[in-house]
Parts: sequence; structure tokens; C-alpha cells
Amino acid sequence: MADFDVVLRGGRVIDPESGLDAVRDVALTGTQVAQIGSGLPAGHLDLDVAGQVVTAGFIDLHSHAHDLGGQRLQAMDGVTTALELEAGISPVAVAYERAARAGRAINYGFAASWAMARQEALTEMRLDADLAGLFRHFSDPNWQRPASLAETSRVLGQMEADLAEGALGIGVLAGYAPGADPAEYLQVAALAAQAGVPTFTHCRDLIEFTPQTQIDGAEEIVRAADETGAHMHYCHVNSTTVRHADRVLALVERAQRAGSRVTTEAYPYGAGMTGIGAAFLAPERLAERGLVPADLTYAPTGEQVADAARLHELRATDPAGLAIIRHLNDDDPADRELLLRYLLFPGAVVASDAMPLTWRRSGPSANGTAPANGAPAPDAWPLPPAAFTHPRTAGTFGRAVRLLTRGTGNTRDGGPLELAEALAKCSLDPARLLEAHVPAMRRKGRITAGADADIVVFDPATISDQATYAASTRPTTGIRHVLVNGTFVVRDTELVPEARPGRPVRANSR
Repeated sequence: MADFDVVLRGGRVIDPESGLDAVRDVALTGTQVAQIGSGLPAGHLDLDVAGQVVTAGFIDLHSHAHDLGGQRLQAMDGVTTALELEAGISPVAVAYERAARAGRAINYGFAASWAMARQEALTEMRLDADLAGLFRHFSDPNWQRPASLAETSRVLGQMEADLAEGALGIGVLAGYAPGADPAEYLQVAALAAQAGVPTFTHCRDLIEFTPQTQIDGAEEIVRAADETGAHMHYCHVNSTTVRHADRVLALVERAQRAGSRVTTEAYPYGAGMTGIGAAFLAPERLAERGLVPADLTYAPTGEQVADAARLHELRATDPAGLAIIRHLNDDDPADRELLLRYLLFPGAVVASDAMPLTWRRSGPSANGTAPANGAPAPDAWPLPPAAFTHPRTAGTFGRAVRLLTRGTGNTRDGGPLELAEALAKCSLDPARLLEAHVPAMRRKGRITAGADADIVVFDPATISDQATYAASTRPTTGIRHVLVNGTFVVRDTELVPEARPGRPVRANSR
């Protein structure tokens, strides 16, 4: 009888934690890695992976892709765990229950949502663990104002309840509520410090963008870490800092040297994406970031926003409608070097900011699966032409590995990092960022006996993103196999449509 369920035989096994980088067999039993060695006994399934890298599946700390299509695109990019930490979701217990009932292709988890709790306390919105509801209220000025003491108490109370249900931290969309009092942010950080969990912040405007801001967004994060002792995670520092890397990264580095726990993440794209109703996308505020309406692409129709009048109209009629925001030019060598600088910052992790699928309102039908102006069946695969998202949803990790190890070419050299160093930014480092208060993360991000069987197998010479702003759902190439909890989600480069092996990742209940 076979000793193991699966044996991945003869691949180049890379484990950044132990330093292992050698040809080995990897044996899996159930949901765990059982053994790593040479000449291991046969499994029920033996796969020859010679010439391929075998390593821990990628861990995405910043994903809003909760739809099945988005999860599948992430799996095809080597992601085995995708967490909603920047926005968070409240009530978090409902979010976990809903995800478990639907089934997930990859592992999942949620932070408490400051923004949702604030919208519920300051407006008539009711909490329903629905990210779309959060986006719909982005443009409501009522939740962007300063909160009263009673309202702040209500917000903090909701987050305390979510942390008791195993939330992985507190997500803080500070940049979407510019009127919020900085004192409230410090209270949120103090709550996180008391609970022993991180905060995940989309920072308030930098002073370079908005000189009249109540406090510089980067300074606010660093101050909170210093004054409260909380672990402050700086989300997508690339897209909120853009061309001000010198000041902001130096500020974070000084805070780290002083002993504050401030960590960063970045994605390797020059354009962002968010709900078009966001405060900082108001027509009168675009110039703060050197933008004009034509720098926005409205995802539901694919149109480049013509002028301020059209932007006003879209914000009024569809504030949750997603929009691409062109901050930097991916094809410009100087801008690409700037993006690499954020990725190469010591301790920075790769995180996608993956977005939900938008179904274009016009265009070809989905081969009979849906009308031209509607979404197809939820489990449709391949995704039909009407599906649209930011290319980071499908390509962040393939692109990061390519840029960090091969540069812009297709050879094995030319990148600034060794392969093991790049992989650590995609798996081990995100796991370590959470593992102090999330025991499950101590078994992820590693490929060693006893670790979770969350594994990606890929060709290091050909792994590369294929998604573009015009064709945003093209899967990454070079990914051979992806296993989540020992189950194939991608096998022989093809998605396994029926696979739903994702499991919840929760912090210790308090």
C-alpha cells in the first residue's frame, strides 16, 4: 500500500525559512506535508515535477476578490491563502459563515472593518458583511465626518465583538474618511494593541497631496505605532505614496529602527482600482494627485472618463462602480524602478489588492451562459469576455516573481533578488507577519514536514503574469500545480473547477 497520498517527485524544493534549496521529493498525507527527502516511497499519486520549483503557496494579505472567479484567478497565480485585511468585513462571524457555506477555492480570513463599523454608527447603513455595501456608501459624507464620543464607542464596540469572533486584525480605510478625527485612529490602534492584533491601514492623504489634511497619512501610522505599541501594517504603500517614496520609506525605516512595529506591502502595478465614489476621486480633488478625469477608467463600461461632469454623474449614480486609476506608467522604466523600490523595501511583502469581478454592461455574450449585459453563472470557467478586473487580481504574484528574479526579460538572471528571497516576500514573510496571534499561520508559508499542504509548483524560467488592463483575466503562465490543504486546485496548468478545499484562517478567540 502507498505510504502517502501524493508525492511530488524530483522538483527543486525551496523553503526560505530553513534555507533548503535542493532537488527533493515532497510527500503529502491528507492536508499536511508528511515528509521531504530523496527516494521517498510511492504515493497513491506520483507526479514527476523535475525542473519545477516546489514551494509554499503564496499568501495574499490584501484581497477583495471574494467571488469564485476572482478566487480562481488568484489560485492560477499561485495563491493558496487570500485574506481580507485592509477593508475588513463586519460582522466577521457572518463573513466566515457565509464563506464556509459557499465554499472557497483557497483559504480565507477577515479582519474587523473600521469602515463598516463607522458607516453603521454614523449613517443608516446596517452591517451585513457585504463588501459591496461598503463600496456603495463610499461617497456618503455622513460617515466621513468626525464621530461623537457615543458613535466612537459604538465603532470600537463592534470591532471588539469582531475580534472576539476571531478577526485577524482591524482594517482601517482611513483614506476614505478624511474628516475622521486622528484621535479616533489612535483609539483604534490602542484597541489593536490591547488585543494583540495588527491594524491594516489605507492611509489618510499625504501632506504632499493635501496640505490641509489633519495629519499626514504616513506620520499618522508611525505615530500610532509609537504611542500605542500596536503593530501597524501600511497597506499598498506604492499606491498611496506614488512618487514620494524617499520621505515615506525613510519615515517607516526610522520608526522600525526605533523599535516600532511598522510593516509594509506593495503590488507591482502603476495603476490602482477602487470604487469611483471614493472621497479622493472627487473631480475637485484629482489635481492633488496630478490626475485628470481621463486618468480614470470606469470598469462597468470600460470608458475612459471624459470630463468632470461625467465623473460627477458616475459618482452620483454608481458610487460602488470600480475604476482603474493610472498613477504610474507600468511601461516607463523609471516608474517601474519606483515600483520595484517599494517591493524591495526591507521586510515589505507582496500583496495584490485583488478586486471583485466586474461584468461589463456591453459586449459579447458568454457563449450562451449569460446575456450580453449580465453576469454568467457564478461557477463559469473559463471566465467569459464580459468579466473584467484589475490585472493585479490575476497576475500580482507571477509578475512580482518575474520582476524580482528575472527583471523584464525571460531569462533566469536580471532581477534584483535570488529566487528564495522573492518567494519569502510572497509566502514566509506574510505568514510571519500574522503568526504571533494566528496559530494557523505557523503552518503556512513553509514547505517542511508538518506544514499545511498549501503548495505551488512552477517553472522559474517561464512564470509570468499575462493579465493586462485590456485583458485583465488572463491567468499567469508557468504555474504547473497548486494544492490547497492537499487538494489540487490547479493541476497540469489547468484549473480544477469543482475544487473547494479552502479553509478559514482565524485568530484566537478572546
